[in-house]
Amino acid sequence: MKVLHLHKLTGISGSERHLLELLPALRAAGADARFLGLDVPDSDAPRFYARLDELGIPYRRIRCGLDLSPRLALDAIRAVRAERPDLVHTHLVHADVYGALAATATRTPYVSTRHNDDRYLLGPFRYVDRAFARGARSVIAISDAVRAFLEAAGHDPRKLVTIRYGLDELPVTPSLPSPEDAGIPPDAPLVLAVGRLIEQKDHATLLRAFALVLERRPDARLAILGAGPLAGATRARAGELGIGNAVILPGRLEIRDWLEHADVFVHTARWEGFGIVLLEAMLASLPVVATRVSAVPEIVVDGETGVLVDAGDAETLAAQLDRLLSDRTLAARLGRAGRTRALEEFSVERMVERTLAIYRDALSAG
Repeated sequence: MKVLHLHKLTGISGSERHLLELLPALRAAGADARFLGLDVPDSDAPRFYARLDELGIPYRRIRCGLDLSPRLALDAIRAVRAERPDLVHTHLVHADVYGALAATATRTPYVSTRHNDDRYLLGPFRYVDRAFARGARSVIAISDAVRAFLEAAGHDPRKLVTIRYGLDELPVTPSLPSPEDAGIPPDAPLVLAVGRLIEQKDHATLLRAFALVLERRPDARLAILGAGPLAGATRARAGELGIGNAVILPGRLEIRDWLEHADVFVHTARWEGFGIVLLEAMLASLPVVATRVSAVPEIVVDGETGVLVDAGDAETLAAQLDRLLSDRTLAARLGRAGRTRALEEFSVERMVERTLAIYRDALSAG
């Protein structure tokens, strides 16, 4: 079974991290999983291909410039025709559109994975999205929340199936800079957040909450790992709140050493299709404080592996962060339970088994 995965590339975030787990696991299970990248110029895409090289995943690359591009459509069709896969598997909107066009042009069955409950899909674009999904044999949602969202957006519920992300271990690549390199004092309580600096992740609420934490724990530090259009605004807001010296914004980097150094992991998204960083935090035995939105309650069990709070509630968020920084026994108990849950409920093996079943169904339906 030869399966060609398509994804627009700007770097490595949640969906790309997922593919770096899924592709080698599919190959280990006997599927000839390959990758076709829709490359955004001057992006961090080379880092993703370096990992594919390390993992031995075959790939092709085509340029992705304008959102609407006849050239990209032709390039995608040529690449799919050259690969001659049994099945095409698309990820995210650009790959969904151009992958569907290429699969239809080459008469190749295709499936699509939807990685987020993006709000624009409730607007006029939902008609375009549904049109390109109509020919898919299955539409995979990465959580029950995303599945319910897609059904509400008008997708055929008979095609929808949930396959959650799987993750068995932490990244192995060291962090550069490390927490020590970034100036984190060895005895400073560290709150860690990982995510793109965009409105969805709501780091503004996190900064307000951390300002309250500092009133009680002036030795604490907050690190937000990630890049995005709100990087400047996030740094400026920390300065306005008078907490700039306690907030570290090192940009996008490998997160292993930061996970191992942190005391509490925090995730303040206003919506979240899954949040693979939550699994990474749980595998690192970190207690998690997260917002009670979308798929997050499917991952973090309130009171068992972490604490859930309402989105935008800076005061409650601050109180829970302070509680876990103060009560190390509670924090350790939640962290141990989180690791156990991650290993038992979100394994790579389970993800691959369910994915292969979808592939077999898609191929037999033709």
